[in-house]
Amino acid sequence: MRNLKSGESRKAGRARKGPAAQGADPGAAGALANRPPSKGPPSKSPPSKTLPSKALLSKTPPSKAAPGLAARARGGTRPTPPDPATVRAIFARFQEADPEPKGELNYVNPFTLLVAVVLSAQATDVGVNKATSKLFALADTPQKMVALGEDQVRDCIKTIGLFRGKAKNVIALSRQLIDAHHGEVPHTREELEKLPGVGRKTANVVLNIAFHQPTIAVDTHLFRVSNRIPLAPGKTVLDVELGLERIIPPEYKLHAHHWLILHGRYVCKARKPECPRCIIADYCRSDEKTI
Repeated sequence: MRNLKSGESRKAGRARKGPAAQGADPGAAGALANRPPSKGPPSKSPPSKTLPSKALLSKTPPSKAAPGLAARARGGTRPTPPDPATVRAIFARFQEADPEPKGELNYVNPFTLLVAVVLSAQATDVGVNKATSKLFALADTPQKMVALGEDQVRDCIKTIGLFRGKAKNVIALSRQLIDAHHGEVPHTREELEKLPGVGRKTANVVLNIAFHQPTIAVDTHLFRVSNRIPLAPGKTVLDVELGLERIIPPEYKLHAHHWLILHGRYVCKARKPECPRCIIADYCRSDEKTI
């Protein structure tokens, strides 16, 4: 699962300041003041030209702007979620198309699922599965993982991003599971989030897949889909998660995050959504919709 920073330097700020920003040149002002008056007829100033507004200079007309831009231009109003009947119809379509959606990470028990999700941060599921095929053959319990050691864990997962830090977290969380939970993966978000390398999204994935709790893990695909349709528009992943929890009917909550993640990964793509293949296109209100 895949899942604005730095200010500019003072030096760069000073470099940008020209005469207009720092005030007019006093020498130039004095020269103009002391210049003798012209003997010829007063010159006619050319008619002033009104510059077009920024909106007119934009190459993208408001109606074709990226999602959210048109809303901000109208004063920052946020799109509203669809009515309950539409939400139910959307998830009924997903259920009809894929009654039992599955995650794409390979695992053999709750512990290996936890490790796989920790490793999936800023990495693809395909890449994680390649790395864990060797790792889980050697260690599929916290005790075996600690015995394997950080060096060998690092060697197994070196093909994925941030592998050094992830290897440290895998060993540390394995030790903590042994010390605090008798080697078992806890069943609550609060306890899961105390483990090294485990955040809210990882905890939600484990709770949903391993323990069949109706949690919603918001990754980059789900965040995009929820804001694009829109279902539960929000500025943060927590906004989207809580918004979806409020509007999704209980009978669809267990599989909701899988349906939305897979839809975002394979159909409602970031750069070029494949609207002709979309099973909920008639309910979509996105400015990016192509049909």
